[in-house]
Amino acid sequence: MTSLPTTALVSPALPAAPRVGERLGRYTVERVETLPEMQGTLVLLSHELGARHAHVIRDDDNAAFAVTFPTVPKDSTGVAHILEHIVLMGSQRYPVPDPFFAMLPRSLNTFMNAMTSNDWTTYPFSTRNEQDFFNLLGVYLDATFFPLMRYESFRQDGHRFEFQTPEDPTTPLKLQGVVYNEMKGGMANPGSVMWRAFGKALYPDLTYANNSGGAPENIPELTYENLRAFHAAHYHPSNAFFYTYGKLPLERILDGIEAHVMSRFERQVLDVSIPDQTPFTEPRAERAEYPGTDTERGSQVSVLWKLGLSSDADANLRWSVLSDVLLGNAAAPLTRPLIESGLGAGLADLSGYRDSFREGAFAVGLKGLGAGQVQAVETLVLDTLRAIVQGGIAPELIESSLHQFEIGQKEVSNAGYPFALQVMFRMLGPWLYGGDPLTGLRLDAELERLRADLSAGRVFETLIEQGLLNNPHRVTLELAPNPELAARTEADEQALIDRLSADFTDEDRARVVAESLRLKELQAQEHPLDTLPTLSLSDVPPSVPRVPYRTEDAGRALIARIAQPTGGLTYLDVQVRLPDVPEDLLDALPLYAFAVTRGGAAGQDYAELSRRMEAVTGGVSASVSAGVRPDDLNALRLSLSFSGKALARNAPALTDVIRDLLAAPEFTRDRLEQLLRQRLAGLKASVVQSGNAYAERLAGAQVSPAGVLGERFGGLSALNTLKGIVEGQPGAEETGAGQEGGISGLDDLLARFGRIRDLILTGTPVLALTATEDDLNLDLGGITGLFTGSAPVGRPAPATAPRTPQARTTDSPVAFNAVAFQTVPYAHPDSPALLVLSRLLRSNYLLKEIREKGGAYGGAASFDTREGVFAMSSYRDPNIARTYRVFRDARAFLDTPLGQRELTEAILGASKVLDPLTSPDTAGRMRFYSDQAGYTPEVQDAFKARLLAVTLDDLRRVMDTWLTPERAAYAVVTGRDPNDDTLKELGLTFDVQGV
Repeated sequence: MTSLPTTALVSPALPAAPRVGERLGRYTVERVETLPEMQGTLVLLSHELGARHAHVIRDDDNAAFAVTFPTVPKDSTGVAHILEHIVLMGSQRYPVPDPFFAMLPRSLNTFMNAMTSNDWTTYPFSTRNEQDFFNLLGVYLDATFFPLMRYESFRQDGHRFEFQTPEDPTTPLKLQGVVYNEMKGGMANPGSVMWRAFGKALYPDLTYANNSGGAPENIPELTYENLRAFHAAHYHPSNAFFYTYGKLPLERILDGIEAHVMSRFERQVLDVSIPDQTPFTEPRAERAEYPGTDTERGSQVSVLWKLGLSSDADANLRWSVLSDVLLGNAAAPLTRPLIESGLGAGLADLSGYRDSFREGAFAVGLKGLGAGQVQAVETLVLDTLRAIVQGGIAPELIESSLHQFEIGQKEVSNAGYPFALQVMFRMLGPWLYGGDPLTGLRLDAELERLRADLSAGRVFETLIEQGLLNNPHRVTLELAPNPELAARTEADEQALIDRLSADFTDEDRARVVAESLRLKELQAQEHPLDTLPTLSLSDVPPSVPRVPYRTEDAGRALIARIAQPTGGLTYLDVQVRLPDVPEDLLDALPLYAFAVTRGGAAGQDYAELSRRMEAVTGGVSASVSAGVRPDDLNALRLSLSFSGKALARNAPALTDVIRDLLAAPEFTRDRLEQLLRQRLAGLKASVVQSGNAYAERLAGAQVSPAGVLGERFGGLSALNTLKGIVEGQPGAEETGAGQEGGISGLDDLLARFGRIRDLILTGTPVLALTATEDDLNLDLGGITGLFTGSAPVGRPAPATAPRTPQARTTDSPVAFNAVAFQTVPYAHPDSPALLVLSRLLRSNYLLKEIREKGGAYGGAASFDTREGVFAMSSYRDPNIARTYRVFRDARAFLDTPLGQRELTEAILGASKVLDPLTSPDTAGRMRFYSDQAGYTPEVQDAFKARLLAVTLDDLRRVMDTWLTPERAAYAVVTGRDPNDDTLKELGLTFDVQGV
């Protein structure tokens, strides 16, 4: 047995909570409530101006802040969304063009963003550095309450006319704007179209009928004056909800807000209330379209109901539990009949209970449908609900759901959003809608009432009957692909341009040219950033955390037992390092990982196993990954991992579930077909939403052995393989990277699954158990005893794809461009400089060139320190050739005047990659598995030391060495064949295939 030592960290005492009624300046403490599940305290305050403030005192070094404004647009011009962009583009105290993006590299934040919802806009951040917290607090407060709101910023990020050649009024006129292009891309995504249609269908008379992000056809209607008026009305302390979290002194935070904001305003009254939607007297049917070509399987049908107020804590809990009971797993009584009907591939987007509207909603339906299925889906949903009411809901299903809520209340995890901000989002809904924010954090009273009612009789059957079956406020919503919509939308855009410019005089054209050149001039200007606060390299922790654990050998297995304050939860990870995997099994591996936890095992079919997992675990997942050693990019290793969590009392049951999944998984042909159709529908939808990730994988497969596997496991070739199995199309040929023995169909795949199961048990298991010290003595012999083979860990050596520019066409009006380079492994002296270079290019070059000047929603550079792949990419980009020219010109940017400030900021940004935000569920297992892969604290500390010493000359040198044109690989996901003369001028001719 071995252990890794650590230095104990002594946490300072938490600040004491104020008393109810206490005055803190012009704030009054209204409530103080304990939060026992998260070991915290909630303090609710009000300000004389009407602002509300919630502060959570908790022993967490990740402090958080947010200010949220109810924003209730009356049209679809995107005023709230565009305003979210514009306020972050310069303020009174920080009059630089883009302080938000300028602060990203000057900060050690663990989260920075802003987001616009249906009826609110929020500006959150979190950080583990106290000085950074107050730096960001000042920037966020000044941005939201005192923005400059320049006309040029409105034109850049909102909308503008621009000639194709900006200085030449004889060239075609076009519409431009970051938000305009973002929403063009967004409204090509079926999930986004579904969301907008959902609100409009159920709440046609309210703000939810509008597109709060902005409908592309309506965005040009927004005027600069209306934007400013919307800000003046909504971004005021009287309309503000402040949130803070952590162990920083509340008084110091309030004093900062008072001095910066409150002292400069008078109270005002703004009516942002949302009335009740007038109930429908009879059900309705609505139809929406998105630009898609998959007319055979691209439709969705969902049945929607409007319910009661989402701020009603008791009703909100009951609908949330009922939603989980009906739809929470594959065996759920509403999910199973819908899927087994064979009508569709999976549940429709947005299925379940939603409390993100003032009045809640419930929805359920199917996607992956052909045309003409509306009535069949509606009938199936209603008949299934009637059968559930008639037959009753088994008590054990309700107990399983309540068990999931217990886990949700106990778990403290930074997975997804930082926990500091998860807390805010849990309380934000009831708080904004006039309910009790405490109910989003503490459900003990509501749970007690629910259990009492359940013991007295039928609860959920009555809820279904009254809230759904007898509720005439129902809409059957069809979302259908229209192959002609993309062309029609493009024609409509041109017609809009023609209409808006029909009366243009020579003076109008000259004004467009002048404004374009003025914007271009401002974008080219260098603005001193001295007004912005920053950190120094001394704020970067010099070493990585040493999280303690103890290890033991158990036959062929290695086990780490990691003591963490998990709040009564147990986490178990089983990483199986695979022996040599035959070539014909590689494409089946990710499908096996997807299906194995959704099928049956040990004599239980998928429904029985699903109910079992719901009753005793918080979920079990499986994944396949490829890892490399820190000193060799070709030393690949494949692993299949199982991860699960459970309440400590159910930890033995969790180990039994994982044992059965490893030793005795069971797949039936019918169930596998259901699962693969669900996966295919999800992958198809994700291409338009995440085209940049797919383009990067397609480029990476041309330069990196690990990239080849990443593309085969999760890229467009994986999508193509799945199409071949499910739809009978030709197998994957996307990368040309040695994919022999394509999977011929379901029966072939089932046979390969059997071989994979046998192969796994010859692998080398490495287990990580994370729990409180009292719960660490869990018997894992049932798992470790399965592995009795002697095969060594395999070393796959996939051949990279031919270095040919790749284009994949899909239903998108914008492009996702990428270029990738293979560089060096983690331990190479140049690796830290490449990481710093990625941050420098992203913050100082690509955002300006691709987003500000090019109108794309995003431009980025990244460096995967473990796989050694350096990439540049763009997101929702109206340009292709121009963007590849920007990528090519990156080296010239390094010869522009760059100084210590730019270098320091890039190093600060890079250091965040090395010190990710962890939580009790992740800190120990990340440390343990990194150690086992060779990324020990000593290796990581050496990397960090080299990173802190990187110079500008190092950045130029590594770019000249590793990021040269002859080493580049290109890929684009776009709406049409990209090959034209402008690309040929760059020496690029793309191999074009459809997605």
